[in-house]
Amino acid sequence: MPESSGSTGRTPETHVIDFRAAEQLLASRDPRGAVKLLDGVIDAYPENTAARLLRARAFFAAAQLRPAELEFSIVLEREPDNAFAHFALARTYQRQSRPDPARRHFRLAAALDPNPEYLKAARFDD
Repeated sequence: MPESSGSTGRTPETHVIDFRAAEQLLASRDPRGAVKLLDGVIDAYPENTAARLLRARAFFAAAQLRPAELEFSIVLEREPDNAFAHFALARTYQRQSRPDPARRHFRLAAALDPNPEYLKAARFDD
């Protein structure tokens, strides 16, 4: 009998399938559907940073900015050198009209990764 996660009867394999399906839903512009799938994955594996990052992206795409901010912040607590998470958190702050924390995270993203998009957003010349 396969090992299950919790009382739901879900297996690690079904959680992987849910994660991959959530990636597809997000790519298909169904962020709310992605969040629903990822909730179960994160309930079973709360330390899974990849699932939290994907859920943060889905929250952002669904314009649920406070949950997106929380998830990006959790990712950065665990991976402070994650340039994409800094950039995405900065975009979240920007959409919330919070320019100071946005600028800080844009600059951290650019310092960690000289991606042209990150460098442009960091506006080091200002």
